[in-house]
Amino acid sequence: MIRTYIELTKPRITWLILMSTGIGYYFGIREGSWSWWALFHTILGTALIASGTAALNQWYEWEADGQMNRTRHRPIPSGRLTRRQALVFAVALSIAGFAELVLGVNPLTGFLGLLTLASYLFLYTPLKRKSWHSTTVGAIPGAMPPLIGFAAAAGTLTAEAWALYAILFVWQFPHFYSIAWMYREDYGRAGIRMLPVVEPDGVSTARHILAFLLLLFPVSLLPTLLSMTGNLYLVGAIAMGAWFLRAGLRVIREKSILNARKVLLASVVYLPVLYGLMLVDRP
Repeated sequence: MIRTYIELTKPRITWLILMSTGIGYYFGIREGSWSWWALFHTILGTALIASGTAALNQWYEWEADGQMNRTRHRPIPSGRLTRRQALVFAVALSIAGFAELVLGVNPLTGFLGLLTLASYLFLYTPLKRKSWHSTTVGAIPGAMPPLIGFAAAAGTLTAEAWALYAILFVWQFPHFYSIAWMYREDYGRAGIRMLPVVEPDGVSTARHILAFLLLLFPVSLLPTLLSMTGNLYLVGAIAMGAWFLRAGLRVIREKSILNARKVLLASVVYLPVLYGLMLVDRP
């Protein structure tokens, strides 16, 4: 039963959220302000509220999950948890996460965590059945973790925080468009209007993937332009951007699930490497 509740929190997504939060915290600290205790509260609070958001999302979308092959084995549609059990668990996690961020860190961090939950659950999730623009709306709360981490360390948001936000915001589009392409039949069966469902020939999806990869190139250089990182990061970001862009160009040439999967895999490698370069090359 414990494993089932953990599954409800989408732990594979939570680790990425916490990684992005940690990067935000790292760049938010000032000389002499590092605190392991504050970082612990930040990570714990973010983990709780992110897990609560994921559980609430599964509670909300249980019918659609039951119609898709890749999600029909999730705890609620598979019958391993009732909707009531999931809701109580999700609300408890969300309240605990918000309280942890407000009381253990600072009010701004708590507000950003709550804003992330509310926009994800009440804007992005219902919009998925109405418009493919839900991907854009979902990218707004999806890019919040660096802001949460930065606010936890600095107590405010500066240009450096928004640079980290911009990178994660743009990165999400090739990542999620490739997923939507790979599972477009599933999404269509569940009535979720992702771009590859609305335009199944893949032309528009491929163009969007390429456009955001091209945009990610200059956006990824913002940390160096803002003196957050040095030349090692600059060279690495250019190299990783070119490598990621190559995957996008393959999709333009041949619109296939295989090439969409290559974009997805490239996105999964790209972000941790970029974060690693930031960590080792901060002046």
